[in-house]
Amino acid sequence: MTPEPPIHLSLVIPAHCEEKRLPTSLPRIRSYFDAQPHTWEIVLVDDGSTDRTSEVAAELLQGTEHTILRNEPNAGKGASIRRGMLASRGAYALFSDADLSTPIEMIERFWPEVERGVDVVFGSRALPESDLAIRQPLHRELMGRTFNVFVRLIALPGVRDSQCGFKMFSREAVERIFPLQRMDGFSFDVEILRLAREWGFRLAEVPVRWEDSPDSRVHPIRDSAAMLRDLFRVRREVRRLRRAGTFDRAGRSEP
Repeated sequence: MTPEPPIHLSLVIPAHCEEKRLPTSLPRIRSYFDAQPHTWEIVLVDDGSTDRTSEVAAELLQGTEHTILRNEPNAGKGASIRRGMLASRGAYALFSDADLSTPIEMIERFWPEVERGVDVVFGSRALPESDLAIRQPLHRELMGRTFNVFVRLIALPGVRDSQCGFKMFSREAVERIFPLQRMDGFSFDVEILRLAREWGFRLAEVPVRWEDSPDSRVHPIRDSAAMLRDLFRVRREVRRLRRAGTFDRAGRSEP
């Protein structure tokens, strides 16, 4: 039996009620990937959509290597990313928001980091070289900055922006990190980066172009409060995993 050809890159897309945006984003992704020399696949996770997200995705992805998974009921962005990453088969796995707030072309800034041995590369809107083409409303931007201060104090010292939805992982990082991920909501980004550090993986924060979506699914008060509580959950869970010896094979561990 002929072995299945290897896939170089998997793109994981969480999607909740995205039938209107997918006809713009998926053809753009396909056009970009079709011009690349490497093999690729798309894993789209429909997170309990009440519209035709899955059907529209299936139509737009005909003729490509793809998988469409569906959560019933809605499980949260973190849960969707976890399921998609664990179902992916690529040597590298990137996740991106369905609205392409970070253009897919920004992955070109990630490959130089991979070539020098970095396992986890993540986009950042907070570095001097970042390009915020369309900024968030002022109140959201201020809340985001405040949250990032707490992230650095409680869970991720040195990280400027943990919440940009554009992150890539080596296959080994996927297999070590995502089975341990527990956060189903928006704070999952902090959790997976902290787990990456605990395992001793090399991380690189890279400036990207970013455009704010007016249809953001993050509630500025409710979700921010929940995410702040989750920072302490992340820290407690990491300490529990340490005591259990989970990271004994890690190259290093952050205090």
